[in-house]
Amino acid sequence: MKKLYLLLFVILIAPKLFAQVSRGGMSKSRNSAPLPPPLPFREVSGIVKDTTDSPIIGAIITLTSKTDTLRTSTNADGIFVLKNVKSATFILSITEIGYVSSARKYLNNDASKKVVLDPIILKSDTYMLKEVKINGTPSITYKTDTVEYKASDYKVRENATVDELLRKMEGMEVGSDGTLTHQGQQVMKARLNGKDYAGGNVAQAIQNLPADIVEKIQIVDDYGDEAARTGVKDGTPQKVLNITTRADRSVGDIGRVTAGAGSDDRYDERLFLQRIDANQQIGLIGSFKNTVNGVASTGINSGAGGNYGSSSSSGGSGGTTKTVTPTFSYRDDWGKKIEVNMSYGYNYTDVNSINSSDGVQLYAPGTINPQTGKPYPSGANTTFTNNSVANNITKSHTASFDMEYSIDSANYMRVTPTYSFSGSNNDNISQYYQTGVIHQTSLGNTDASSTAPSYGATLFYQHIFKKKRRNISLQLSYTHTNQEQTNQQDNHILYYNDSTSLTTPFLDSLVHRVVERGNISNSFRASLTYVEPLNLVSQLEFNSQLIYRGYDNNAFTNNIDSLGHSTPIDSLTNVYHYSFTEERIALNYRLNKTNYNLSLGVTAIPTLLQGSREGYAGTVDHSDFTLIPIFRYQYSWSRQEKFSIYYTGTPTEPTFNELQPYTDLTNPQNPVIGNPDLKPSFTNAVTAQYNNYIANSQMNLSANVNASTINNQVVTNNILVPIDITNAGKTTKSFITDTRYLNLSGAYAVAGNYNIAKQYDDRKYNLELNGTINYGYNIAMTNNVENFSTSWTFNERLGPRIDPNDWFEINPYVSYDVTKSSNSLPDAPDNNVRTAALSVDGKVYLFETWLVGYSASKNYVTGISSNLTKNPFVVNAYFEKELFKKRNGILSVQFFDLFDQNNFVTRVTTPTGYTDTKSNALSRYVMVSFRINLQKWSGAAKRHGKLMQRRGDGSFINN
Repeated sequence: MKKLYLLLFVILIAPKLFAQVSRGGMSKSRNSAPLPPPLPFREVSGIVKDTTDSPIIGAIITLTSKTDTLRTSTNADGIFVLKNVKSATFILSITEIGYVSSARKYLNNDASKKVVLDPIILKSDTYMLKEVKINGTPSITYKTDTVEYKASDYKVRENATVDELLRKMEGMEVGSDGTLTHQGQQVMKARLNGKDYAGGNVAQAIQNLPADIVEKIQIVDDYGDEAARTGVKDGTPQKVLNITTRADRSVGDIGRVTAGAGSDDRYDERLFLQRIDANQQIGLIGSFKNTVNGVASTGINSGAGGNYGSSSSSGGSGGTTKTVTPTFSYRDDWGKKIEVNMSYGYNYTDVNSINSSDGVQLYAPGTINPQTGKPYPSGANTTFTNNSVANNITKSHTASFDMEYSIDSANYMRVTPTYSFSGSNNDNISQYYQTGVIHQTSLGNTDASSTAPSYGATLFYQHIFKKKRRNISLQLSYTHTNQEQTNQQDNHILYYNDSTSLTTPFLDSLVHRVVERGNISNSFRASLTYVEPLNLVSQLEFNSQLIYRGYDNNAFTNNIDSLGHSTPIDSLTNVYHYSFTEERIALNYRLNKTNYNLSLGVTAIPTLLQGSREGYAGTVDHSDFTLIPIFRYQYSWSRQEKFSIYYTGTPTEPTFNELQPYTDLTNPQNPVIGNPDLKPSFTNAVTAQYNNYIANSQMNLSANVNASTINNQVVTNNILVPIDITNAGKTTKSFITDTRYLNLSGAYAVAGNYNIAKQYDDRKYNLELNGTINYGYNIAMTNNVENFSTSWTFNERLGPRIDPNDWFEINPYVSYDVTKSSNSLPDAPDNNVRTAALSVDGKVYLFETWLVGYSASKNYVTGISSNLTKNPFVVNAYFEKELFKKRNGILSVQFFDLFDQNNFVTRVTTPTGYTDTKSNALSRYVMVSFRINLQKWSGAAKRHGKLMQRRGDGSFINN
């Protein structure tokens, strides 16, 4: 015992003796530099995590020393910062409900300005967890521009992919094609640990990445790279999915191979290879498959890698699609200062489509009946039927390279060159029948091809001044696209004289032409941003942008006679150049408080629209000036409850067809006459969002509303023009439709979306209600008469998710969709389409290694007279057998559309009519597939023997 006391005494006094000897030695040595003096204050920071490497939010941090008593709490990333710490030796106490409290003593260098502590790991307090049944980290956290989901709270089967995990998260909807919608807004890009993954392709990311590597799912309101660095936001954000990986899944290899073959020449082959080592990621994703277009969806994801779909119950056009889509991606740190992220993707699609649609085109009163010479007694309508069979082959290459260079602590640069190429060949055979005001038939055969290479680059530079938060940045971007199209039209037009015969054509007309078009576009954007802090919570922001888009268009038309000879039609030659220049000069005051932030300012937007046509004396030269407010406000009651509202204003230039001062007679039945006096349209929009996750009740409430108005909207004016048709000395009258354009103001729209989700018994039972409500007021023109239309859309979806144990899951739900529209034109029919669907999907695990999955949807459609008499009942099912010791081999048999009832009619309403499109019923087939999943992990990422720290987006800090 005496030896033990002596050892403890030596350990306690050794540091003091060593310090004294060191100081004494330094004073005696002439060649040694003196130690730097101790600093009066320092900053202490660190991160608190649990044993699963998840950050702990809201943990109370207390620092005590002889001279300090400071307290703070961890943020949404588990990070804490204590400023103005006087002593470098202190005791840190960490407490949080559900975890064992911890107290640690730290001895640090008193000359260090910033002290970064090693990660602090808290163990779960099992007794406390049994009492409250929650841990310290809520399932959903709402940050400034990010919604964050804790993946470990959502249970999925072994070997599941990310899309299955997303389906269980509140407010998420996943489509059969891999599209992702969050709270009613489509997610446009995918990232892995903060960087674009597989070129940003959402479907490839969520359908291939395994769910068991995910730590957090983040949905980010992304305003662009410049805003991410400067914090200065402009325009409307796009939704971005960011997947952050678990720490113990930060180093490893993943492989998955799927091979499937089915009836009717269906097949589905997939390859997924991924290497992950912290920020280093190397991946190869490929697919080769033949699927069906227009398949109704019933709400589940098959275990065999084929997706049954989302809750939508209507398909589009019919046919089949063959795809080949390999994608290679690479990401790594080239040293401590350079990060690179690159990808290459090739996409080949061969679409055979079967289209069948009919509808009504409305015209204003006052239209003259060419046979009687008198106006029609009421509104003039034309009904039409359009049937077509088409084959469309497209090939595209997309390559991108992104390099970030952290020059030093004050300077940062990012360079992003891109290249893409797309080419297509399209063959279309169509039959277009019109009766009513226009009575004619067009039998057409169109052969079209196009190429569109595009390249560009973006350069971003930022300098951070010594004064905290003061920075200046410059962004330059350029894109060049050269699109060339060749379109061969071989149309047979039959004109009818209703006064003599409804079936015998009065005249046959052949139109055989080749139209060659070119479109070269050059876009340039320069942006300068300066941020000047006023005090600790406020700053001034200045932003100036110059945006230029220039277009060189040309069209050459040749007539093909009966012998196949080609003759140029000089009167149809059109060469037109125009450009749109937009400047944005913004000054903004920004206030950042603990619970809220506010931006107030003004933006001046001068615009210039210029254009000219070769051989035409007139020119386009319009300038406009608009002042719009800058307004953004966000209030956070907590990390789980947030409200935000903001305004955006966006000008849009007219297109080539709308603007050109020329009558385009490429289609003699529909001449297009541009309007060089058109002004740019301007959209004003206000968006409000509310989110609240009540952690103790496991209940989530989300809602968003967007209201917009459009000034100087470019609208179409369809004018019926009588023409004389002469055949064998006889003359009759018919119509062609001139398409003209003009500016009208007054259109507006309001769109809302909400989600209410409640979980019971640790998410074994979930109840979710989703809804969207849209209202639109549109202004249109027909026959030079203004008309107005209104449209309402209601969609409600209610359904529980029941997962009481490990072997049974069932998800019944009901959806109700209403689309109503009305038009001010006489005799315009009011549309009132209602669709009710009773659906169920689920899984049953049998004998540990067997799985039965199913989905069924009974749909009741009213309001569309052309809909088939039976209400479709679509049923899909699959069986799986897990093989091998690790159960990572899966043999599957899938049955699609068992009752062969995948037939729907989808209605699209416009201000001057509607179109009903029928889906086809080719979707009944059987698929047999085998999939093997391989994973090998080496644990968490380390550098120099220590765990690498991470940023909030999941990227690793390369120390």
